[in-house]
Amino acid sequence: MLRNMPVVAIEEHYWDRELADLFADGESPRRPNQLQRLYDFDELRIGEMDAAGVDIQVISHGAPSTQRLKGQDAVDIASRVNDRLAAHVARHPKRYAAFAALPTDVPEAAARELERCVKQLGFKGAMTHGLSNGEFLDMPRFRPIFQTADALDVPIYLHPANPAPAVAEAYYNDYAGAYPMVIRPAWGFTVETATQAIRLVLSGVFRDCRNLQIILGHFGETLPFLLWRINQALSRPGQDEMRFRDIFCNHFHVTTSGHFSTPALLCTMLEMGIDRIMFSVDWPFVAHDGAMDWVKSLQMNDSDMAKFLGGNATRLLKL
Repeated sequence: MLRNMPVVAIEEHYWDRELADLFADGESPRRPNQLQRLYDFDELRIGEMDAAGVDIQVISHGAPSTQRLKGQDAVDIASRVNDRLAAHVARHPKRYAAFAALPTDVPEAAARELERCVKQLGFKGAMTHGLSNGEFLDMPRFRPIFQTADALDVPIYLHPANPAPAVAEAYYNDYAGAYPMVIRPAWGFTVETATQAIRLVLSGVFRDCRNLQIILGHFGETLPFLLWRINQALSRPGQDEMRFRDIFCNHFHVTTSGHFSTPALLCTMLEMGIDRIMFSVDWPFVAHDGAMDWVKSLQMNDSDMAKFLGGNATRLLKL
C-alpha cells in the first residue's frame, strides 16, 4: 500500500553526548536499547528505518535539549550541538534532515543561531522543549526567535518537556510514584505544551509574524478536539476579538508522534484538514512497528495518504 509514497517521519530523536551529560532531572530513558538508538546515526537507525519503510527522518534532540541552559553557556553549547548534528546529517543527506536546538535563554542569540542553522547548515527549522528556564515562549523577550523563523519561512516545533517543579508538585506528585508517566506523556506533557500553544495565540505573535508556522506533536496535544470550545469561549461578548480557530488552523500543523489513534486522526482531519497533518513515530521512544501497523490499517485515499505520509512534510520543510 505504501509503495511509491515516500514516508517522512518528522519527530525522530537523538542525543548529543555533551548536552545529554547535562541532564539531571530524570528525563533520560530507562531502557538501554533506547540509549543505544539515541546515539546511533548509521546502521542501527537506518536499518530500522528501512525495515519499517521510513525514507527520511527529520532528527531533533530529545528533551529538555537546550531550554534549561543559561547565558553564554547555552549559546556555545547549542552551536556545538548543531554543528555535530549537521555533520551526522551530511553523512546520509538523502535519509536525514534536522531541526536546530536553540539557546532560548538568550533570544537574540537564538535567532542568530536559527538563521545560521538554516542558511549555513541546511536545517529545516527548530525544536524547543517545554518552557525556557521556567518562562513560556510567548513572553515578549522571545519574539526575535519567532520573527526570524517567520522571515526564514521555517517552522518552530513545540515539543514537551517535564513540567515545572511547582506544577509537578501541585498536580502530579500524589500519583507520580505509582504512575510515573502521568507527569510525562500520559498527561503532564500535553498540558504544558497545549498551554504554550494557546498562550502563543493569545500573545498576538501571529499578528506580527503573519506567515509563522508552528508544529505540535501527539495530534496537537488535544487542541484539535477542543477547538470549537476554545474558540467559542474566547469569542464571548465583552472580550477582545479573538479568532482562535482561524489562527490555529492557519498557523499550526500537527504530527502523529507517539499517538496512533484513528478517531484522533478523523477529528483532526475534520477540524484542520489533511494538509496540516504529518506522520511521525517519536523514535526511539516509540518503536516503528506500532506506527506502521496503524498506518496500514487506515482507510484513506491515495492522495490524502501521500500527503499524510510525506507530502505535507516535504512541502512545509522544503525537503
